[in-house]
Amino acid sequence: MSSGTREAEQAPEDRQSVMALCAQALAEELREALEAVGYAGVVRDLRRPETGLVMVRGRAGGDGRRFNLGEATVTRAAVSLEKVGTGFAYRLGRDAARARLAATLDALWQSPRHQAAVSASLAPVRRRLREERARAARQAAATRVDFFTVARGEDA
Repeated sequence: MSSGTREAEQAPEDRQSVMALCAQALAEELREALEAVGYAGVVRDLRRPETGLVMVRGRAGGDGRRFNLGEATVTRAAVSLEKVGTGFAYRLGRDAARARLAATLDALWQSPRHQAAVSASLAPVRRRLREERARAARQAAATRVDFFTVARGEDA
């Protein structure tokens, strides 16, 4: 089985996972994905990419009382593609171009005609993220310490 076939079998099944991939993709990866899809139509901004702040909330202990952790910078974009539909993107940071590219890929993914091409073009992003997670897991495993208790003679 070829690597391309294996990647296609692992293609995201829903829009949410495609949007998450686009949010984590590098600018160059998004440009390459868009080129691979080959969409030549007009991309019109419904809402020019905007950067603002959102309040990040946390929970004590993961499930306890909520608290305001702080603010994060977020950029959002909304585009309309001629004869395809609309796409939206939100991403941490101030990179308006990346948000616009991600919104364009979101719009294309929603079109049955382009959906498979978008999923396939995001395979390098999927692969990079998987490799980064595996590397982080290996690094964490290398620092793992196993504790054990030795029973003292008088406790036996």
